[in-house]
Amino acid sequence: MSVHQKLYEGKAKILYTTDDPEVLLTHFKDDATAFNAQKRGQIVGKGEMNCAIATQLFKLLEAAGIPTHFIDRPAPNEMLVKSVRILLVEVVVRNIAAGSLCQQTGLPVGKVLPTPLVEFYFKNDALGDPLLTRDRLLLLELATPEQLDQLTEQALQINKILTAFFDQCGITLVDFKLEFGVTSTQQLLLADEISPDTCRLWNQAETDPDRRVMDKDRFRRDLGNVESAYQQVLERVLATNTATNG
Repeated sequence: MSVHQKLYEGKAKILYTTDDPEVLLTHFKDDATAFNAQKRGQIVGKGEMNCAIATQLFKLLEAAGIPTHFIDRPAPNEMLVKSVRILLVEVVVRNIAAGSLCQQTGLPVGKVLPTPLVEFYFKNDALGDPLLTRDRLLLLELATPEQLDQLTEQALQINKILTAFFDQCGITLVDFKLEFGVTSTQQLLLADEISPDTCRLWNQAETDPDRRVMDKDRFRRDLGNVESAYQQVLERVLATNTATNG
């Protein structure tokens, strides 16, 4: 499949058109950003690692009945995906208190939540991706009531699947961000990526609050060994997937 023009470049990926209007090519970059792109850098090999991890997790979710935009991985840092109109709603699922939840509520880091918490954020860099209520989302017409119900339901299903899978990897899924898109036929699909860039992942073999971090918090908080943490996640995901599928 031939690649045509650059359609969009974000913080972590570049989207290209192809000769099929319903298919796009995503190029995963090594660029890393944090704090709404106020902090910038590079994580060597991140593009390939995140593309590989996201590929495995999309396949896992597809097999469990979650529709995604994933089609194929034609190169180590490239993914063919279905063309969608991305909803400007970031869906965050939290299992354990960390990050902004602790900063905004005073909950201690590491507190296990009684039930998974689903939150909606406005995907808008200029506004700092603010947390929005359901009524505000509807006011801004970012999604329909039916879509918000679907987003919540699918986010909880995805959380159940990923939590169990990562547990098999010896990793605790603390929280994660999801993005969804709508196809030309109005089908809602899980899009973007699922990787250490979009998840908080803690190594279950570590108790030290810094050493256990296996995600982009290592970059955000200057903890070091970012590449090796991502590599370890990839190795565990691949090994668990192989063991599960025989």
